Amino acid sequence: MITMEDIVREGHPSLREKAKEVPVPPSEDDTKLLNEMLDFIKNSQDDEIAQKYNLRPGVGLAATQLGINKRMCAVHFEDLKGKLYSYGLINPKVVSHSVEQAYLSAGEGCLSVDRDVEGYVPRQARITVKAIDIEGNEIKLRLRDYAAIVVQHEIDHLDGIMFYDHINKDHPFAVPDNAKSIG
Repeated sequence: MITMEDIVREGHPSLREKAKEVPVPPSEDDTKLLNEMLDFIKNSQDDEIAQKYNLRPGVGLAATQLGINKRMCAVHFEDLKGKLYSYGLINPKVVSHSVEQAYLSAGEGCLSVDRDVEGYVPRQARITVKAIDIEGNEIKLRLRDYAAIVVQHEIDHLDGIMFYDHINKDHPFAVPDNAKSIG
């Protein structure tokens, strides 16, 4: 079982590396790891389990956050309308996106960052992502608003980008051009 002790923190080199593509179909080990990552996210949202194992709640986890240089991430969350998104993604890639941007009004956080980082994180409001799922099937996800933000955060991890890299250094709460607030 993955716990907070397995998650690398700011300053760890894997958080700044571009992760390597995963051979498809995924190996048994890669599938097992991705299932464990998804289980961690689900466990972190279960109050009883999270308290027992001292897990911080999260909605996504990238393999690079475990110090593993592979293009894999897991997400598990409900959007603001209550739609469930639960995916293990292998080699996810944004294939198209909107011009319009969006940001979370409360800012973003990260399991690898043990501090509050204030400021708006501009991202694309709508994206289309192609990936391989846990079963090895090619999938295409059309995501918008909160769901698009969460998946972009995880894909950024796979490219060595931290969420705060997007924050305007001089004016952290400046509303980005052509952007809407989510949440």
